[in-house]
Amino acid sequence: MEEFLNKFLFYLTSHANFSKHTIKAYRYDLEEFKKFIEGKSIKKINEIDRFSIRAYIVFLSEKKLKKNTLIRKISAVRSFFKFLISKNIIEDNPFALINMPKKEKNLPRFLTEEEMFKLLDLNVPIEVLSKNLNYKFAFRDYAIVMLIYSSGLRRSEVSNLNIGDIDIYSGFVRVVGKGMKERTVPVGDNAMEAIKKYLETRKDRQAYDPLFLDNKHKRLTDAGIAYVLKKMAKRARFAREINPHAIRHSFATHMLNNGCDIRAIQEMLGHKNLATTQIYTHLSIEHLKEIYDKFHPRSKK
Repeated sequence: MEEFLNKFLFYLTSHANFSKHTIKAYRYDLEEFKKFIEGKSIKKINEIDRFSIRAYIVFLSEKKLKKNTLIRKISAVRSFFKFLISKNIIEDNPFALINMPKKEKNLPRFLTEEEMFKLLDLNVPIEVLSKNLNYKFAFRDYAIVMLIYSSGLRRSEVSNLNIGDIDIYSGFVRVVGKGMKERTVPVGDNAMEAIKKYLETRKDRQAYDPLFLDNKHKRLTDAGIAYVLKKMAKRARFAREINPHAIRHSFATHMLNNGCDIRAIQEMLGHKNLATTQIYTHLSIEHLKEIYDKFHPRSKK
C-alpha cells in the first residue's frame, strides 16, 4: 500500500497542483488510514471493500472529530481510491455505496471595521517603536497586515511574494494562488505606502528577493506570517487570537458591505467558483440584520 500512496501523493504534487498544505494533510490522513487497514490484517489493496471503509468511518467517528475534519479525512481516502481506479490498479471502488456526510457551512470569522481599524492603529510602526525601540520588524509587520487587508491575499500568497511582484507605480500585486493560477490584484494607496516604507529599511533590494524576510534574512514563511498577526493582536489587546485568514475574510466582508460587486471580490480572492465567494453574502445579511435590530424601533419585543 505504501507504494500506491506515494504514487498518489506524487500525482497530486505534479499534476493536480495541490498546495503543500493540502499535500501534507492528505499524507497524514492516508497514513492514518494505512495504519488502520494494517491493524485489520489486510495486506493487499484489492482486499479493501466497502465494509473496510465503513469500519474506518466508524473508527473516525468514535474519535469525536469536528464534522468537517471527519469529512476531510474520508475525502482523502476516497480520492485515493478514485486514483487507483483511474490507473486500473483496482477494479471495484469500495466507496461506490458509501454516502458521504454533508459538510457544515460555517461562516468565516472576521473583524468588524472598528476592530480592524483598532488592529491597524495600535500597530502603526511609530506606535510600536515608541514602546520598543529595539523591535526591528515594526515596518514589516505593518506592511503585512495592510497588504492582506487591502488585497485579501492568503498567507501562503503573501509568503511567496517577491519584491518584483509589487508594482508600486500602478498599485497592483502579481499573485500565484491555488493551482498555480496567477492573478493581478489591486493594492490600496495606504498599503502600498506601508510596503514602500518597509522596503526602505532593506538593503540591496533585488526584484527576485523575497518581499518579506524573517530574522535570518530568509523568506518569511506562512507560519511566520500567522505568528506576526498573533503578536499584533496581542499588542492591540484583542481577547481572541487573530489569524491571516480572518483578515482576508474581513477584506471580503467589508468590501461587500460597502457595495463592491461580488464577482469583483471573487476575482480578487482568487476563488474558482462564485459559490465559494457567496459565503460573504451571508455575512453581509447578518450585518444588515444587526443594523436593523439596532435602529428599528419595533424590531424586538
